[in-house]
Order: sequence, then C-alpha cells, then structure tokens
Amino acid sequence: MHGSELQYFPVSLPFLLIFWGLIIVLIGLTLLRALKYASLSMGIREGTLITVLALSLLGSYINIPVAYLPGHRTVTAGEISFFGMTYIVPVVRQSHATILAVNVGGAIIPVCLSLYLLLKHRLFLLGAVGIAFVAAVCHYLARPVPGFGIALPIFVPALATAIIAVALTRRRAAPLAYISGSFGTLIGADLLNLGAIQALGAPVASIGGAGTFDGIFVTGLLAVLYAGLSRYLHD
Repeated sequence: MHGSELQYFPVSLPFLLIFWGLIIVLIGLTLLRALKYASLSMGIREGTLITVLALSLLGSYINIPVAYLPGHRTVTAGEISFFGMTYIVPVVRQSHATILAVNVGGAIIPVCLSLYLLLKHRLFLLGAVGIAFVAAVCHYLARPVPGFGIALPIFVPALATAIIAVALTRRRAAPLAYISGSFGTLIGADLLNLGAIQALGAPVASIGGAGTFDGIFVTGLLAVLYAGLSRYLHD
C-alpha cells in the first residue's frame, strides 16, 4: 500500500461537513460566553480548545502505520455503511496484510489531551472508573465488519460518557467525560479487538480511525458543550 492510500478521512463528505458544522457551533457559543465557561471548567483557553478540536478533525486524515498483520484478504475500496454512518475504505489493489495504524486525530491528540486533563484535575480514581465503564460498554457493542474493521454506533461513547461523568462528579464532569470517552472508546472498541482484526480482511486497521473516530470526536464536543452550557445556565 502506498503512503497516499494510507491517508484518508475516515468518514464520508456529508458527515465530515456535519462535524465541521459542530465546530462552527462551538465558535458561535463564544458569543454566549458558554465556551468561556467550558474552557474554565476544563482548564484550557478558549482558542486552544477550539484549535485542539479542529486539529482532531484534520488529524483524522492522518494514519501512522505501526505494524503489518499478515493474512489473506479480499481487495476492498470505496464506502461502507454501518450503524447509520458511511465510512471511507481506502483503495487497495493487491495486498496480503492488514496495516495496523494509529490515527492522529482519533487517538494521538485525544490521548495527549486526556493525559493533560487527568494530571491537571487529578482524576485518577474517577478516571479509572469512567474509563472502565465506557470501555466495557464500547467493547460489548463494537462489531467486527469484514473488509472494514471495528465499527461502533456513533453515539454510544458519548451517551456512556455522559452517564458515568454526571454520576461520578458534577463539578468536574467535563474533563472526566473527555478522559473517559477518549480512553474508554480506544480501549474498548479498538485495543480489546485487535485479535479479531487479521480475520476481517481490512486494508487498514486504524486505532482511533474509521469506526471509532466519530464517537471520540462527538464525545469531545459533548464534554465541551456540557461544561459550557451547564455553567452558562447557572450563571
């Protein structure tokens, strides 16, 4: 597989436009001071918060290969629909191995931000509980899809995260939601299903990429919106 074939946005154009629209909504919330409250709650400046989310979306195009998993598979290309989402599958002319990659926007950036929030807010115990809960839910509902990889309903991480974050702490629900949603999805949907990837015949198995990126991205937006709106409404 050529390098150009490895880099692709994990979701189709309509969903990509929707995600950009959500970022524009966040910018609009600045006028209502909601984003200011969210940044204060998470301990991140407003501009930095928007930049991180925008970079996450742009970074979803970049997959960094880390390993090759041998195994015969059928050649796939085009799009595949699952759980109501349309995902992009890279064109592969001929290959007998699945490329295991790490997605920049769906894994590296969320992990770095989650570690920052974990250390800044000292959410070690609550974070462990939240991550375990979201990981268990995601692992239970994740489905291996032949020719594609691991698929997960887009709103599962966000809903599971909202439930556990609010149940554990109202004051620090926003950073806990981001931490639990990011780590929980990556662990439950991707890492715990690595053993099933070889048999799926997928050209690229991207950790944090297609199948889970949308859930992680929506979870991040949920955390920001929850923090901003809750503090704004109680101001």
